[in-house]
Amino acid sequence: MTEVSMEKDLNTPHFGEHFMLDGYGGDEKSLDDREIVFHCLNELPEKLGMHKLSEPLVYFASGNDGKDPGGWSGFVVIEESHISIHTFPKRGFVSIDAYTCQNGMDSVFVEKYFTDAFALKDAETNFVVRGKRYPEKNI
Repeated sequence: MTEVSMEKDLNTPHFGEHFMLDGYGGDEKSLDDREIVFHCLNELPEKLGMHKLSEPLVYFASGNDGKDPGGWSGFVVIEESHISIHTFPKRGFVSIDAYTCQNGMDSVFVEKYFTDAFALKDAETNFVVRGKRYPEKNI
């Protein structure tokens, strides 16, 4: 999507926004730290003006014999939707989703937040405007 069409989408009524980040070259120790994952999920909603419905849940996933060497997976449910983090310390990789029904998410801030938290050397981001035809009234 071009910057012009993205700007048009953001200025058109829509239900929400979905920011995705795939981070590369991250610090193995940070990516393998349950407390950092928990802290990010616990702190970020407030920094974005969102409201947690529960404490974050963070689990260790042991991986498999394929492309997944294991890491931490965490999730926090917010009134506005959710934020999830999946780390792969042995690959220096993290996959993150932040989905909200709020409009105007500061994706630049979110990218910097996670780049700093996991000492990422590079990141790919995607931003999707969701619910462009969301009904204006209840049925």
